[in-house]
Amino acid sequence: MTSPRSSARKSGRAPSGRDKFSDWANRHRKWLFAAPAMAFVGVLIIFPLAWTLYLSLTDSQGSVRAATEFIGLENYMTVLSDVERFWPAVGRTLTFTGVALVCEVALGMGIALLLWRPFRGEKWVRVAILLPLVATPVAVGMMWRLIFDPNIGFANQLLGAVGIPAQPWLSGQDTALGTTIFMDVWQWTPMVVLILLAGLTSLSEEPDEAARMDGANAFQRFFFITLPLMMPTVIVAILLRGIDALKTFDILYATKGKGGGSFHEVETLNVYAYGLSFDYNQYGLSSAVLILFFMIIIGSMWLLTMRKKAVSK
Repeated sequence: MTSPRSSARKSGRAPSGRDKFSDWANRHRKWLFAAPAMAFVGVLIIFPLAWTLYLSLTDSQGSVRAATEFIGLENYMTVLSDVERFWPAVGRTLTFTGVALVCEVALGMGIALLLWRPFRGEKWVRVAILLPLVATPVAVGMMWRLIFDPNIGFANQLLGAVGIPAQPWLSGQDTALGTTIFMDVWQWTPMVVLILLAGLTSLSEEPDEAARMDGANAFQRFFFITLPLMMPTVIVAILLRGIDALKTFDILYATKGKGGGSFHEVETLNVYAYGLSFDYNQYGLSSAVLILFFMIIIGSMWLLTMRKKAVSK
């Protein structure tokens, strides 16, 4: 395809400003087409992040319109020295994310392997597995809150039918976090199944068939052939689901309310920052928590991305 500048050269005349612009636009067209979307995303991400960073360096509280003073890193020092709420919230956030992620990846891989080979009624089984993704997290939280209700909940009625004492589930300090992790696993394991199943269907069958002919059993073929080939896809599933699990808020708030419960038993960093903002109007402190939380997420993304590059080599 002849550019305006080359056409001008062939005709023997100097290229005009319009021709120069057309030639420049043609050479940078991929950036020009992407520029509106990049600008839109930049406004949606960069401005709120910059505003949050600014608030974290001020004593903003009570009202966002109130006069504020620049106090530097004082909010960060206050938050990092809070051993009663902040650091326990960090621990719960990491525990919630780690346990949920391990369960979801393990169950997702098992279910994906079961769905890998065609069988009768396969379509109906896939539809049934994907049903938890249809409901919103708040609706899922309210549903399981009713199921785990200590008085009228179906879970304790079922335990009573087999002679097991009723459990506190969401009301117990030692069981509430585990119960909310179970809710998250129930809803989001299907998403991991979809990712891993897509990776399994893209694998070549030749290595598995060669190992089968050499006498390898199913476990050997999975751990030494299928799993290594699937590692890039597994890392992608961990990256996507891990970031989402770190930010979990709606299920926790729908089931336990303000502060993550009376004893803050399910208070993660998201719930903690929300309480500082909307319950106590401590906008400077909550912004500092959110910036630290953002740094944790970015660090996790970086580590997983480096791991994925190492696996892909």
